Amino acid sequence: MAEAGQEIRGQDGFRLRLVQTAAETGGKLLEMEATYGGTGAFPPEHAHPNQVETFEVLEGSVKAIIDGTERTYEAGETFEVPAGTPHTMAADEPSRMRWEVRPALRTAEFFEQLYSGDSIPDLLDKFSDEFRLTSLD
Repeated sequence: MAEAGQEIRGQDGFRLRLVQTAAETGGKLLEMEATYGGTGAFPPEHAHPNQVETFEVLEGSVKAIIDGTERTYEAGETFEVPAGTPHTMAADEPSRMRWEVRPALRTAEFFEQLYSGDSIPDLLDKFSDEFRLTSLD
């Protein structure tokens, strides 16, 4: 079960540290700190059908494509991805962000299972309220 302080490691230097989980916020919020290694690799475009995401760039810069519009956000900038909006993001340099997901739902568990090697088709079915692929390109 996800808990505050837990760190989840992904590919290319990606790290996700859980700051506040659903259990601690009554399901209202998942707060994380994400660190990108700076490879510039975009994950597949996706959407969160029932959740709003808010990002604050703490260090470096992050390139985001939100609903087809690409923009780079620098340290100190904040941006939001509305529920159901296709998006993806990456960093061309080592970068760090504060990341909030409202409501939390089971997003922390999704990331735990994603980076522990569970199969993508199983995850997409199990976590369809939290995550849906919008493009396979």
